[in-house]
Amino acid sequence: MGESTSGVAPGADDLTVVHLMRHGEVHNPGGVLYGRLDGFHLSDLGQEMARLVAAHLEANDITYVVASPLERAQETAAPIAADHEVEIATDARVIESENQFEGRSVSPADLLHPRNWHLFRDITKPSWGEPYEDIAARMLAAVADARDAARGHEAVVVSHQLPVWTVRNKLEGRRLWHDPRKRECTLASLTSLTYHGDELASISYSEPAAELLPRASKSVGA
Repeated sequence: MGESTSGVAPGADDLTVVHLMRHGEVHNPGGVLYGRLDGFHLSDLGQEMARLVAAHLEANDITYVVASPLERAQETAAPIAADHEVEIATDARVIESENQFEGRSVSPADLLHPRNWHLFRDITKPSWGEPYEDIAARMLAAVADARDAARGHEAVVVSHQLPVWTVRNKLEGRRLWHDPRKRECTLASLTSLTYHGDELASISYSEPAAELLPRASKSVGA
């Protein structure tokens, strides 16, 4: 995970938890692959998801909240930060991945059109977007800084599905290329990393907003 950047050598008994949270549902009636585009905010259901997770974490010892600069992540982080009376830090390293299909209404027929075949020349990289190794590297660095900022307490990092799933795969020693349909990272979910000092002790996954998921749209996005 890298060296401590806090300036203080951690004790062996220091326990820190970094919760990687995916943002809530986005208002996206056009079914656009919104990626890093501005102007995509949480839907009413997404706002409800954010509040529900905030309530779930209300009793947790959260001292640091950081989010991707995109609106949907900032809006998801807001009720958590408010409940714990901390400011939201913004970290571009936890932003959504780059994708050459961004801004398009993507259907299976569009994906398989011959004009797009060149984008699928290497599914392991992937050739249509930001390399998985690059995503993992920036997320690992952001997680290390969040861990240091919340040393001995808990941090929440609000990001996006692919970055969260990629860094989890990296930490668990799995290959980074994968079937997107098999990601364990639903809307407003928490992938929680527990550290003893700088050593990762465990990874757990939870869905505090599970009761709202059946109402979520099936549109593309992240």
